[in-house]
Amino acid sequence: MQIKSKTLTEKTSGFCDIVDITGKIQEQIDNEKIQRGLVTIFVSGSTAALTTIENEPGLIEDLKEFVEKLIPSGRKYHHDDRWGDDNGFSHLRASLFGPSLAIPIENGRPLLGTWQQVVLLDFDNRPRTRELVVHLIGESM
Repeated sequence: MQIKSKTLTEKTSGFCDIVDITGKIQEQIDNEKIQRGLVTIFVSGSTAALTTIENEPGLIEDLKEFVEKLIPSGRKYHHDDRWGDDNGFSHLRASLFGPSLAIPIENGRPLLGTWQQVVLLDFDNRPRTRELVVHLIGESM
């Protein structure tokens, strides 16, 4: 059993930017030759999140519209009054999805569904460089 930790960076444009990171996660699994175990992914920062979704353009637009309807970016939030950065909506959206995922690995592949990808969601109101911590726990070849 081994535990490996990697840090990845991802440039985002903010404003509900959705970035498919599935390939980068698979690359880390391949690099460490993990055959069976668990990968955890964590994004640091309180205005970004991780989830899985089918990375299909129509569904991505549906998700963006849903998030905007649920937590509108155009209204005032108490957080904005305190800090003046007008990104209270970003924090709420990120807390709804959460900062981490855990995915089982079998035969060197994350056990994702056929149409399921891992995506980074950046809800902030400006471009960012996001840091992702990837922990690989498992058995290698």
